[in-house]
Amino acid sequence: MTQSDKTLKHKTISGAMWKFSERVLTQFAAFVVSIILARMLLPEDYGIIVLVSVFVAICDKIIICGFATSLIQKKNADDLDFSSVLYFSMAMALLLYAILYITAPFISSFYSHYDGVLLTKVMRVMGLSFFIIAINSVQHAYVSSRLRFKNYFWSVSGGTLIGAVVAIYMAYKGFGVWSLVAQNLVMNTADTVILWFSVKWRPIPAFSFERFRSLFSYSWKICSASIIKTVYNDLRSLIIGKLYSPADLAFYNRGQSFPQMVDTSVSGTIDSVFFPALSKVQDSTTTMKSMLRRAIRVSSMILMPLVAGLAATAEPLVNLLLTEKWASCVPYMQILSFSFLFSSIEVENLQAIKAIGRSDLVLKLEIIKKSVGLAILVATIPFGVKAIAYGVLASQLFSAIANMVPNKKLLDYSIKSQIVDVSLYLTGALFMFLLVMIVSGLWTLPPVWDLLLRLGLGAAMYAILLMMVKDDSLKYVVITLKEYKRNA
Repeated sequence: MTQSDKTLKHKTISGAMWKFSERVLTQFAAFVVSIILARMLLPEDYGIIVLVSVFVAICDKIIICGFATSLIQKKNADDLDFSSVLYFSMAMALLLYAILYITAPFISSFYSHYDGVLLTKVMRVMGLSFFIIAINSVQHAYVSSRLRFKNYFWSVSGGTLIGAVVAIYMAYKGFGVWSLVAQNLVMNTADTVILWFSVKWRPIPAFSFERFRSLFSYSWKICSASIIKTVYNDLRSLIIGKLYSPADLAFYNRGQSFPQMVDTSVSGTIDSVFFPALSKVQDSTTTMKSMLRRAIRVSSMILMPLVAGLAATAEPLVNLLLTEKWASCVPYMQILSFSFLFSSIEVENLQAIKAIGRSDLVLKLEIIKKSVGLAILVATIPFGVKAIAYGVLASQLFSAIANMVPNKKLLDYSIKSQIVDVSLYLTGALFMFLLVMIVSGLWTLPPVWDLLLRLGLGAAMYAILLMMVKDDSLKYVVITLKEYKRNA
């Protein structure tokens, strides 16, 4: 291994450590805050925020427009590149906020189950985040491209904690849904301000159309794929919000939020660090394949038992943390937990394709995956919200397989090889789930003891399995952590 390879490996591992720490801290903080707020607020309050967040998320993707990915993928992006993207993003933020402000009453009138006046106000206030996102996305791209995830840790963690304090205080004072609005705005603002002073990157007073066109030629495909994915993922919320009550939408979203939080901590960490690291070795197919294979094995070893365990402990977890008023979200949590089983495989294959520079392939894959997913969604709508959740499970499985296909040709890493690589973790996770569900049916205990026994049983079974087969991914993680500690 050359010195540059060792340096890249150390930076990647260091970045992964900081990123994972940030994810765990922020997700834990968000988890605690969500529990506190869920006890203070009504499901209907969450239903409003979920619905508004759909429109805000779509606009965010248009503002960012794939430029963050483009800036990271470009090996020698400089201040002129970053500044040009920033000015364009700010202009898009202004345009989209004006559109959202004008159309908010019409959107609200379409959702007759909701308080139209309140929904309009919330939408207009939440839209102010567009201007923050325009700046923040460029800052995050700057930090990621230089693998400076320590700065990322402090900014995101600080923003999350400050937003949490504000939200809890406002909920306690009876501000209802506005406490959730404030949490979002304060969190993003604090994140941006902390990065502004810690990274010291400043835009220069210049805009290059030539640089912009070069970045746009790559980013527009990523942007289109991202918008398609966002609209598709949020389409279920729009449909549930239209056909059912705000409470139904809140139960579905709450059932999804728990496994999504776990996935974000694991896949999100590797996703953020993996792409810039791969981009730096994009000229070596052998190195990229080795990195992709290792990332898939390690993330699957961690993620698969976590989401399967979450499905097995859903009932006591909800009863203990959220109280029985949220019990209706348990079936959704169990179904949607399994939809994240192959999330890390899906994400990491896609990151490899992007790092190679095949943004055209990313867009084609997104169109194919979402076309199939849309067909599944249409087929499940008549059968209720639970059927829609099962449709998500089927769609996610197809998406993971679709993202595996191109890397057979690009990196000589076939679907069969990938399945073999994760088969141990998949088998162990599913067996763990079945064992916990069967054994837990033999006792009737208070939620806290029920939860602890299920967790202990599942964790012990999975750990014993890995030690029995002497799994090499577990050894790799242990050795890597020891090396990192020595070199830190």
